[in-house]
Amino acid sequence: MAGVGFRRWAQALSKGKGSGISALLSGCRAASDVTKGSLPGPYPKTPEEIAAAAKKYNLRVEDYKPFPDKGEGYGDYPKLPDRSQHERDPWYQWDHPDLRRNWGEPMHWDFDMYIRNRVDTSPSPVPWSTMCKQLFGFIGFMLFMFYVGEVFPSYQPVAPKQYPYNDLYLERGGDPEKEPEDVKHYEI
Repeated sequence: MAGVGFRRWAQALSKGKGSGISALLSGCRAASDVTKGSLPGPYPKTPEEIAAAAKKYNLRVEDYKPFPDKGEGYGDYPKLPDRSQHERDPWYQWDHPDLRRNWGEPMHWDFDMYIRNRVDTSPSPVPWSTMCKQLFGFIGFMLFMFYVGEVFPSYQPVAPKQYPYNDLYLERGGDPEKEPEDVKHYEI
């Protein structure tokens, strides 16, 4: 008898009928889910499909270019330029200033790679050739100095270790019957 009541209650929950818990469960389902409209659709082939996909991602038709259809699952998602958030204007009034993006703007497919604390794709202020010249110049100078140090070694002059009590004559196994030689120590 208890099994029949549970079965009816489970059917009512699955159909979304009734009130109370079933209404609560059916209303909470999409609280944090991705909407169907924001998921990539099939790859656009006609100009009408291209225009619809550009409108879907808030882009102009001339700015919209999808990923190549190689079966990788990108669908109609736009291929955005591979540029980090560092390159975007820091003084612009962004809707989300930490990520430097506006509401409704499409996100890069590899968004997590191009955030500001990861990859910086902004152009380098120093040309590549200059950086290479400086690196190889430094390495060459260090190799030259290593060679000079090997050919002409330089050592600090070191005197023998000085010990008190006539260089620890007795402690080093000297004969207690004999008087040790007097050792003169010099200060620097």
